[in-house]
Amino acid sequence: MPEASILAVNSGSSSLKFALFDGDGEKARLRGSIGGIGAQTRIHLKDGDGHDLQTPQAELPDAQSALDWMLDCLEQRGEKATLNAVGHRLVHGGPRQFDPLPLDQAALDQLRQVVPFAPLHLPAELAAIETIGWGLHGKPQFAVFDTQFHRDMPAPARHYPLPQNFADSGVVRYGFHGLSYQSCLRWLRRQYGEAAAQGRLLVLHLGSGCSLAAIRDGRSLDCTMGFSPTGGVTMGTRSGDLDPGLLLYLLEREGMAPRPLGELLQRRSGLLGLSGGRSADPGELLRHEEEDPAAHLALEVFCHSVRKALGALAAVLGGLDRVVFTGGVGEHLPQIRARVCRDFEYLGLRLDEAANRANAARISPDGALPVHVAPADEEGVIATAVAACLNHP
Repeated sequence: MPEASILAVNSGSSSLKFALFDGDGEKARLRGSIGGIGAQTRIHLKDGDGHDLQTPQAELPDAQSALDWMLDCLEQRGEKATLNAVGHRLVHGGPRQFDPLPLDQAALDQLRQVVPFAPLHLPAELAAIETIGWGLHGKPQFAVFDTQFHRDMPAPARHYPLPQNFADSGVVRYGFHGLSYQSCLRWLRRQYGEAAAQGRLLVLHLGSGCSLAAIRDGRSLDCTMGFSPTGGVTMGTRSGDLDPGLLLYLLEREGMAPRPLGELLQRRSGLLGLSGGRSADPGELLRHEEEDPAAHLALEVFCHSVRKALGALAAVLGGLDRVVFTGGVGEHLPQIRARVCRDFEYLGLRLDEAANRANAARISPDGALPVHVAPADEEGVIATAVAACLNHP
């Protein structure tokens, strides 16, 4: 019988990523991703060495059916019986919960209270916990929070310029994509040694959600996302930062209620809104940019937003020692990386065109500021955290 394993789950409303690790959380045995849930479902499986596995396709109409498919897949492969525990990525734990959390009914009730902090993400994540709990008959589950990495950001980065009573009630900057940033640090250590993860590091997590983080000696100094995952740079369907006066205008003069306003900012803005509804995917927009002015504008606004953030966080760091791109867009679209890095030679930031086109691990020439493309492995960080919880209850 295979040795005990840990399942790491990263769930959303239209996608699901999961990975099965050995009991110490270090080596992956299986990785899976399900995209297009409720539309054109795409299922991919890889073994622990990254080789594609033959995967039966299925139409999965909702997140519940995707989770059921995952559990059936584990059972058919003889892995369901090996599960020792499950770890879930949760975007937010609210103003008091940052450390990995064992999940029981009381913990779930507590987490439901903080759904207003991340209404786009937490409902699907909490539903996944309940579904897997039913399917695994009481196997221990843990929540691992994206906000933990940023919990000790310096006070000037963490606080909004509002009266102190707002901060006391949890209105502060939390930062997000923390598991991705931890994954990049771990990747740098494994690829290039401990020294590579030290110094002044700027990481760009570019995917359907996007953020940048300034990291010095492994510690978060600032992040473009603040109170919620809607803020920061322009994203696929999310607006990113807006003038607060504009929000007041939309509420008062346009007569928008909070719920439709949230729908606008989180699901109908960003690249999707700028492109006239063509796509939230930069890769798709790149294919139509030449003949579609709206697609061109969307990409220009996106890259301009990311470039501004890069320059601002370089100032926070007092210079750069290393830059890392990660996330689906950051890993796989060299055209976007090239646009983002353009005209930053004064910071020592230059790209090797051939290496960039090949999505190489290092995409800058010798003698220039090291620039890397790192695979996002949030699931690996989750599994390691769960293993630590099991070993030190």
